[in-house]
Amino acid sequence: MPRQDPKVRGKNFKEVALGYTDEMAVREANRCIQCPKRACVEGCPVYIDIPAFILAIREGNIEEAVTILKSKNALPGICGRVCPQETQCEIVCSLAKKGAPIAIGRLERYVADWELKHGSNPGSSSSLLPSSGKRVAVIGSGPAGLTCAADLAKLGHEVTIFEALHVAGGVLTYGIPEFRLPKNIVQNEVDYVKSLGVEIRLDSVIGKLATVDELLEGGYDAVFLGTGAGLPMFLGILGENLNGIYSANEFLTRVNLMKAYLFPEYDTPIKVGRRVAVIGGGNVAMDAARCALRLGAEEVYIVYRRSRIEMPARREEVENAEEEGIIFKLLTNPKQFIGNDQGWVTAMECYEMELGEPDASGRRRPIIKPGSEFIIGVDVVVVALGTTPNPLVPSTTKGLEIAKAGTVVADEETGKTTKDRVWAGGDVVTGAATVISAMGAGKRAAASIDAFLRS
Repeated sequence: MPRQDPKVRGKNFKEVALGYTDEMAVREANRCIQCPKRACVEGCPVYIDIPAFILAIREGNIEEAVTILKSKNALPGICGRVCPQETQCEIVCSLAKKGAPIAIGRLERYVADWELKHGSNPGSSSSLLPSSGKRVAVIGSGPAGLTCAADLAKLGHEVTIFEALHVAGGVLTYGIPEFRLPKNIVQNEVDYVKSLGVEIRLDSVIGKLATVDELLEGGYDAVFLGTGAGLPMFLGILGENLNGIYSANEFLTRVNLMKAYLFPEYDTPIKVGRRVAVIGGGNVAMDAARCALRLGAEEVYIVYRRSRIEMPARREEVENAEEEGIIFKLLTNPKQFIGNDQGWVTAMECYEMELGEPDASGRRRPIIKPGSEFIIGVDVVVVALGTTPNPLVPSTTKGLEIAKAGTVVADEETGKTTKDRVWAGGDVVTGAATVISAMGAGKRAAASIDAFLRS
């Protein structure tokens, strides 16, 4: 897929990947052999009929491809950009045994972008089932909540989404940068969900505005918890409370939701400085580092305690970061942060690491090299070590079982929690994971909620 030149894109927030042309999409679709086993469908968490939508592209019937996609996936423009297809549908593609798999994600993006350009809207109110008279409250408008709400609305239920922030989209809006997932794409998917009859109430913090029990007592027949995992994790080392040290959540929220990247049009306070270190090796770390570069930092480091092989970020995101000039400090782990008299971080003392035997995650355990301490000068640090669920909703909901990690305990197949009439799915159950896995959880929960309501 064509991309912006690295020297150009490192200075702007425009989308890096430019999308397929019509000719590229047809050429890629023609590679699909329409195999009878359809392993790609089984590899998709939301069970899109992948061979069928690709065949529609091949035949030039893009509107039919849109219809096929939207029948299973309410957010194709998002999935086509940020879903890790390379570890799901594409890895089981028959062509992957001997060469490159079909670029399923890129074709999905092509179809979604075609719909946005041409104004097609399959799956609107004309395709909804008759009203069931039942009401469902969905807490959170991230990928799990949007998917659950869309499926329930199609099934004839009255759905209200309660979103804590002033813009819908959850992590899709506040967590993923414009150059990877443009805000107009997210808004278009949100508008599609609203076109199904879903009401979205913004600035509505459940646990403060109302509790889950009050929603159930106030006329809702079921509740789905899709509140995600927005509570950041930290290193717990000396100096971590110095000024200039952000959690990745705060840093990316300021950049994405509060539009710091559009300064001075949006005067959002964010300090970047000349030297920025991002601690972590996942997609969020790559996003934070690439944002810092675009905001004017001269040197941006990814500091990761393992090697490149163990790095959890998508390969293409690592490659994009390297092309743009991000410096990778691998087998490196912070020991402490050092500040000046005014309380601002100025340096980071680090250990060199080496890899031992695999730990519980299956990755080789990082071990400190004795006497290997060294100093990296920094102006800003972003800690991107992962997140856990915010405890507000669980702590105000009686009868809801919570695991040690702070996640909600829910059945893997149905999303049913230990509390009657309450389901949950996505990162609030699994901890921080992928957009598409959250969508799969929302879809499974919607089916279970529908079965309950009709019984």
